[in-house]
Amino acid sequence: MSPQPRSAVGAPLSRVDGRLKVTGKALYAAEHANDGTVHAVIVDASVGRGRITSLDTRDAEAHPGVLRVIHHRNAPELPYRDNAGSNNPPGRRLRVFQDDRVRFHGQPVAVVIATTLEAAQHGARLVEVGYDAERPSTDLHEATPGTPTAYARGDAEAGLRDAAVRLDLTYRTARNHHNPMEPHATIARWDGGRLTVWDKTQWVVGTQTELAAVFGLEMDAVRVISPFVGGGFGSALRCWPHVVVAALAARETKRPVKLVLSRKQMYLGTGFRPSYEYRLRLGSDRRGRLAAAVHEMDAETSSYETFTEAVLAAGQMLYSMPHVRQAYRTVPLDLPTPLYMRGPGFQTASFVIESAMDELADRLGVDPIELRRRNEPSEDESNGLPFSTRRLRECYTTGAREFGWHRRARRPRSRREGDWLIGMGMAAGVYDTARMPAQARARLEADGTASVEAAATDMGPGTYTSQTQVAADALGLTMRTVTFRLGDSLFPPTPPHGGSMTMASVGSAVLDACDKLRRQAVRLAVEDEQSPLYDVPADDVVVRNGRLHVRGNPARGETYQRLLARNNRTRLEADGSFAPPSGPERHSFYGYNATFAEVAVDATLGLVRVRRMLGVYDAGRIISPKLADSQAIGGMVGGIGTALLEHTVTDHRDGRIVNAGLADYLVPVNADVPGLEAIYLNGEDPEADPLGVKGLGELVMIGVAPAIANAVFNATGRRVRELPITAEALL
Repeated sequence: MSPQPRSAVGAPLSRVDGRLKVTGKALYAAEHANDGTVHAVIVDASVGRGRITSLDTRDAEAHPGVLRVIHHRNAPELPYRDNAGSNNPPGRRLRVFQDDRVRFHGQPVAVVIATTLEAAQHGARLVEVGYDAERPSTDLHEATPGTPTAYARGDAEAGLRDAAVRLDLTYRTARNHHNPMEPHATIARWDGGRLTVWDKTQWVVGTQTELAAVFGLEMDAVRVISPFVGGGFGSALRCWPHVVVAALAARETKRPVKLVLSRKQMYLGTGFRPSYEYRLRLGSDRRGRLAAAVHEMDAETSSYETFTEAVLAAGQMLYSMPHVRQAYRTVPLDLPTPLYMRGPGFQTASFVIESAMDELADRLGVDPIELRRRNEPSEDESNGLPFSTRRLRECYTTGAREFGWHRRARRPRSRREGDWLIGMGMAAGVYDTARMPAQARARLEADGTASVEAAATDMGPGTYTSQTQVAADALGLTMRTVTFRLGDSLFPPTPPHGGSMTMASVGSAVLDACDKLRRQAVRLAVEDEQSPLYDVPADDVVVRNGRLHVRGNPARGETYQRLLARNNRTRLEADGSFAPPSGPERHSFYGYNATFAEVAVDATLGLVRVRRMLGVYDAGRIISPKLADSQAIGGMVGGIGTALLEHTVTDHRDGRIVNAGLADYLVPVNADVPGLEAIYLNGEDPEADPLGVKGLGELVMIGVAPAIANAVFNATGRRVRELPITAEALL
């Protein structure tokens, strides 16, 4: 069939849900109305490890408005089956209210349900809990690591011994919290044996599966609804204990229950980027050709679950070298479980690898971009596969030209403007192109409008808009005549809204459904003797603005409305799907970037100010340039936070997070954000998926922190190998 004309894909369109958001009509998890809703507030453990020895709930239960107080002594035993497809790891999950153990500071130990939020809050303060407290283990550098995950090719130790130039560097990164604007919230309602949950989640199907497992239900007895998510950055990728608490409270009280976490509680039980200690030994010849690298890293996890992320991949394939050895060890601590945070794994690895590459370039007297060019691989050396596309050299060239890299001072600390030392730095970035099976459903109505449904979510990147663009072009309709619906487990299943996989996975399923639907209509027309398109080869028919016509002869055709009315059809429907090819991959799939930063450092005070940044991206086809710019700017802002501000502080005596709130945990504000610019290389990746996209949301943050750190070195002559970069480190 002839290719459809495109007018929506690639156009810088405004968000279709923008008006709902700015007028307050977009409903988030805590805003859905249910008659008779009561409120729940969690009581958090005040020790970091130990056992609960006493629980006095009498004053709380006597408080006006309080309906129930649930805790491990009166909570029913829950089955906690291990369901395939759950977004929680099997076996060692935190089983809320199922025993007297305290595994981390802030763990839920009770929940108070009351008729008003104020009564529930006060009731929670009246619950008295006694503990047999133990000193928690919360320091990554003092705990015992587990068995490492290892990778090796060649003989890294021999390669290092033979290398003419060797570096032995240790980096430390702070724990970071996600801090989305919308707090995590859940409303749960039971109707007999059926559970409906309105939840802040990035994966409605995963939350549905987990709740079915916890309460021993069939999948179709649980419905999860999440039409709008006010930021997530990975924190809503799993079903956290508070979701189970809300559902349990609703079942026990036989009332709809609303549970909203406080900002402080967001630091206690919705994940975080773990801190790392990462040692990198790097060897090269005197021209900078890399010979060997040894990566040894320790990362936080909880004592009851093992969390890992893709921190190894970049060190295996970003640069060419014959000898690589890696050891990735998780360190069990008395903390809540970490979770993926924007650019997971690759973000941490990029800071280490790209900082080390800059240090090697300085040692050799080679331009940092030239050093990277000299080590470009011709294939993915971790598996021998060809890259589907890899345009990193073009990212370097474009970025250097547009940023004015030639103005960078070759000698550190040699460019000054008054009290400010000026420096420029750059870094490469890489993130894997993830794709997972997804489904979608499309309907064409008799009035010529269409709707498309998929159980995806939208935490901010613009899923409503980008999927509508794909559907509109595939159906030959305008944007205003297509409605995309998401965020409901009743819709066709989709993978998690994370890992930059939504456009590739869900978008490809939407494309498939809408292509099938358009072909149905074309087939109906060319087989209808009363149609102007009767007996025209189907491959010669295209659709534009809801009108089917012969390619090259727009006068010969008819609208969807006339076609369906004449054939007495109220609608046409089609289901679409996407899955990556089965069997071994034939290509290595990644997106790439080059990030450039210019900083000013106060020579007396050590304060760092980012003055401007540029990101150049090899991310395949860009469906919506306006949405892509929003992603890129957000990623750069997040990278500024990681580089200069964000640091979760723990009191190791009791495991308490000292700065659990936006007053003390610093994130970038408008005054910290300079001129930010993004450039996207034209092209697509036809091997990755039918849309040719690679994913952008994670990639745009990777490389930002090392680009800033390298710029700080260029400005000051001082290497900082610990994030965030503080004034104290530069004085």
